Amino acid sequence: MWRRTYLLLVLVRLWFALSPSYLHPDENFQGPEVIAGQIFSYPVRRTWEFTTDHPIRSVFPLWPVYGLPMLLLRWLWIGNGNDGEIPPIAVFWALRVLMFIVGFVLEDWAIHELIQSQRQRRIAVLLVASSYVTWTYQTHTFSNSIETLVVAWCLVLIERIVGNPQRSSVLASVVLGIVAVFGAFNRITFPAFLLIPGLRLLPYYWKNPWSLIAILAAGLCTTALAIALDTAFYAPHSISWSDLVRNPVLTPINNLLYNLSSSNLAKHGLHPWYQHVLVNLPQLLGPAALLLCMRPHQSLRLYSAISGIVVLSLSQHQEARFLLPTVPLILSSIRLPKNEKVLRLWVGSWIAFNLFLGTLMGVYHQGGIIPAQVFMSKQPDATQAIWWKTYMPPIWLLNGKNEVLRTQDVMGMKGETLLAELDKLATCDTPADRRSTEYLKEKNGTYLVAPLSATWLDPYLSNKGLDGLRFREVWRYQQHLNLDDLDFAEDGVWDTLSRVIGRRGLAIWRVTKSCRGRTAG
Repeated sequence: MWRRTYLLLVLVRLWFALSPSYLHPDENFQGPEVIAGQIFSYPVRRTWEFTTDHPIRSVFPLWPVYGLPMLLLRWLWIGNGNDGEIPPIAVFWALRVLMFIVGFVLEDWAIHELIQSQRQRRIAVLLVASSYVTWTYQTHTFSNSIETLVVAWCLVLIERIVGNPQRSSVLASVVLGIVAVFGAFNRITFPAFLLIPGLRLLPYYWKNPWSLIAILAAGLCTTALAIALDTAFYAPHSISWSDLVRNPVLTPINNLLYNLSSSNLAKHGLHPWYQHVLVNLPQLLGPAALLLCMRPHQSLRLYSAISGIVVLSLSQHQEARFLLPTVPLILSSIRLPKNEKVLRLWVGSWIAFNLFLGTLMGVYHQGGIIPAQVFMSKQPDATQAIWWKTYMPPIWLLNGKNEVLRTQDVMGMKGETLLAELDKLATCDTPADRRSTEYLKEKNGTYLVAPLSATWLDPYLSNKGLDGLRFREVWRYQQHLNLDDLDFAEDGVWDTLSRVIGRRGLAIWRVTKSCRGRTAG
């Protein structure tokens, strides 16, 4: 029964990995798009984190996680006799499958390593495997998802080193030094999760100087390699040894200094110190948060989660995904209720919570963005694309179309300003625009991508007159929810939910206008 349940949950995880939800633009712009621009000929968009004078994102962890799989895919594509570049959507899905495999193998393996009791281990594995966080966030290309695996395996290595003092730990220390530096360059928040667990290493290394030398040497060599890769990536010219000494690019330090500034964090949103504890953690754990408050297992895993939460709560910018590393650590440290009735009630609430959040975040959350970009990449006339009230779309998925297609992200633009912008960009309406697919033969075309819940557009969509803009719907995707368009204060709770949920979906309109001197039909 346990094995069947676990295998079913693995299949559920794979199904969500292959669902086109889009949880946050960072899952694309902080990783895959950057490396895709280095390996393939896709034009890409680098965000401010990579273009500022003091870049805060390291490419060192991106190469082994995304670069090597992309290189392998390109080699297989060329080796099979295919011409041109591999379609970017194929790379996108390959990375999703990769994240599923890496999470399935490394995360579950780490839990097996960290828990000695077979019964507790089985419960922990099932809880982690049945969490919507595992189905969604961990199968997406977030740096937080990678951080989750790195934290777990650092704890495994620490246990291996201190758990058997009689056995040589030189090799484990070398691996720990490499993995720890990798984690720090991946996310500056990573060391917070090792503050308490790391204390266990101090007396051990005091008694075992060779192991101490091994971890320091491995860490220093890995740091040097990471700095060299970052310096080479960000330098406008080929670097020399003197550049590494005089002008090294130290992305973790830049990241730390940036996040220590309240004015910088204010650009991304400021939160109270209790945001993680009272809002984000219950959002990730659901009913498991109650068990955490009752009788948790006192373990290295729990101490790691606590140290991470405490340190991250000191920051004024707090997003739920920052706590991803704590989810498997906490779920493997809770005790289920002993009372049978209470246990059944809790299990029912746990299943309902994860099915609801899994479906919401793993299927519907901005679920039309990826399919919409694939559609736009196939429109030969598209030269202008306006994305309104959605997340910023991944440019590299346009498969080279972005050489002629200008994509504008105007998520928060007011409706009147949007119409004015569309009026500037819209092409003149012709009889071809009104026939089935004749418009595709035009040289230029302006497209608007927006959720169906944007009711502000409704009065303008039906315009058939000679004046004003004309909107022709050319594509629609129903499994799309725009949770960033909630306006409870203006519309009320029921009307807002009816609009956002009842009119779920993403649509693309080809926008034209009547021009004097041209045939209006």
